[in-house]
Amino acid sequence: MERINRALMVIDVQNDFCEGGSLAVEGGVAVAQRITQHMRRNAHIYDLIVASKDHHIRPQGHFSKHPDFVTTWPVHCVAGTPGSEFHPTLDQSFIDMVVFKGEYDAAYSMFEGKTESGEALIQLLERREIEVIEICGIATDYCVLQSGISSLDYGFPTTVFLDLVAGVSPEDSADALEELQSRGANLDYALESQ
Repeated sequence: MERINRALMVIDVQNDFCEGGSLAVEGGVAVAQRITQHMRRNAHIYDLIVASKDHHIRPQGHFSKHPDFVTTWPVHCVAGTPGSEFHPTLDQSFIDMVVFKGEYDAAYSMFEGKTESGEALIQLLERREIEVIEICGIATDYCVLQSGISSLDYGFPTTVFLDLVAGVSPEDSADALEELQSRGANLDYALESQ
């Protein structure tokens, strides 16, 4: 049977999005730990593990002292600050490539990101001949949702791991997963059956 080229996309598992951060998502640390557990067990099945960072320099209208938590947010993931770094429980040794997004504008989809050399994520995936994408990270109702939609729009069979994501709002996260499934994404568990 022919082997399928598979990528794991690890979305925004950064200090500011985990407990103690400026825009903390409940369950962020636990998700970081479970993603590490998944990579330790399964890194060998992936042809590429790529992680994204929210990487804000001067994002237009994204930050606010009075955020509405829909389009404006507290200051977070400012490039070069500890809050922008990956959470220490995420084992970075498994990550092959990092893409940075949101320098000057809000960016929710990982596909808006570029590598340090300026290569767009879709170009990286095509260069590595990736055929299938599996998604995990933070936050279910924002960057996971938009990254999943982009992945599907590019035609990739896409799986979102329910036990490797955390969302801002339980209700919005449930809606996000329902939308992804309605668009053709597979919802599965990475660790539950192992």
